[in-house]
Amino acid sequence: MEESEVTPPQTNGQTAPPPLPVGHSRRTVVKLVVIGATGAAAGAGGAAIITHRGQAAPAPYRFFSEGEASLLIAICEQIIPRDDAPGATDAGVIHYIDRQLSGKLARHQRVYRQGLESFRKTCLQIHKKPFEELPFATQTETLRLLESGRAPKDLWGSPSQQEFFNLVIDHTMQGFYGSPRHGGNREYASYRMLGLAYPNIIGQNRYASGKQG
Repeated sequence: MEESEVTPPQTNGQTAPPPLPVGHSRRTVVKLVVIGATGAAAGAGGAAIITHRGQAAPAPYRFFSEGEASLLIAICEQIIPRDDAPGATDAGVIHYIDRQLSGKLARHQRVYRQGLESFRKTCLQIHKKPFEELPFATQTETLRLLESGRAPKDLWGSPSQQEFFNLVIDHTMQGFYGSPRHGGNREYASYRMLGLAYPNIIGQNRYASGKQG
């Protein structure tokens, strides 16, 4: 993917931390995605929402409104759902996408803003309910409509259904499998799930020290 600037994690002879349980129930809900190059540069960590001495809490997201973020979180959780291992929400994928859209991936802002709105209208037209309120299986089938281009055509122009759907998949995978220093993969969720040590960076060893850049 052209956005990727970080190589996938590799074992490097270091002792990896105790891996999270890895079973055979990891669900491939929408489509099979091969783990490839991940992550784009800039940003780190989840947004903190705190008040201090009467100060107003900062906005939880840089680009998304809370409504947009809520919808996208539900979509990402369909792509990488939580089961016996962490899902997209656990890994903070929403914060990866939000930060990158405010930086290196800003060119995709229009696709997300218009795509989320078209998808919101799609769910209301078909189900009379927001996507977040639908049963998990119904959410899955609704996303499959996008994947195959079968959602109501009058609600989609540019981006197309498939363009939006595929971009969200790409960025969800990047946020889940990329380096935590880019905003996702909170607490090395995917590395622990796969039993991998943090990739070596010359002069730095964030994983062994427990630090994130």
